[in-house]
This record gives sequence, C-alpha cells and structure tokens, in this order.
Amino acid sequence: MSTVDKKLQELGITLPTPAAPVANYVPFVRTGNLIIISGQLCLGLDGKMADAHKGKVGAEVSPEVGQEAARLCAINLLAQLKAAVGDLDKVTRCVRLGGFINAVPTFAALAPVMNGASDLMVQVLGDAGRHARSTVGVAELPLDACVEVEGMFEVQ
Repeated sequence: MSTVDKKLQELGITLPTPAAPVANYVPFVRTGNLIIISGQLCLGLDGKMADAHKGKVGAEVSPEVGQEAARLCAINLLAQLKAAVGDLDKVTRCVRLGGFINAVPTFAALAPVMNGASDLMVQVLGDAGRHARSTVGVAELPLDACVEVEGMFEVQ
C-alpha cells in the first residue's frame, strides 16, 4: 500500500470511482510532469450529490456545509489523479487548486469554504499538498452544486 493510500486510510477516506465527464471534455490531461484535472463536483462515494450540497452558499447552504462539499471535491480530485497516475506516491506537488463557490452575491467568506479542499490536500500530501489557489464566487454551477474544484499536480 502506498504512503498516500495509508494516509487516506488513516483519515477514513475511500476514494470513489472517478466521475465520468458530463459534457465534451476529458477528466484530466497530462502534459509533461503536470496533470490538470477538470473541475470536480461534491459527489459522494455513490457518485451522487447530496441535497445538502445543492444550492447557494449564504442561502440554503451554510458555510460549514460548503466547506464539507469542497472537501468532497478534493477527494474526487484525488480519485481522478489516481486514475491518471496509478499510484498517488508519484505525486510530487499539488501545484494549484481553483475553487468555484456557488454563492449569493453578498457572501464574501469564500476562502474558508475553499479551505475544505485546501486543508485536505495538506492532510493527505503533507508539504507537497501546499498549493497556489484561486477562489471565485459564481452565479451557478452544474447540477446546482454548491462547490466545484479543479486542480493541477506535478508528478514523477
């Protein structure tokens, strides 16, 4: 078992089957030592989105639930990454995360919501999980998800 798989196990995380694209794109692209992963939604192990993760943060979705949704997005990023490289121990760095928060226009606390994804990357990958990041509030997301996260990783 890889070091990263052991860490996931310690954290009680099971990686889901990577979600298939819902439109005309691929789930990830590898160019050189970089893997760019398309935006991942807050889908559970069953591949479905909980009703609690649908809607706008700052309205029907609390910031805390939004943070949980961002964590799920990060778990789905790791599932896609494992599909791309086979062994998560080949990951040398989480380079960048981009977070999209479906929020009401007056909700300004986007960064703590996105910390759900960022904190998970550091928990799982240690210092290699520290990354650059953008967090953007948006008017709407696919399937009415409250959060979507994309990522870029350096691998061996």
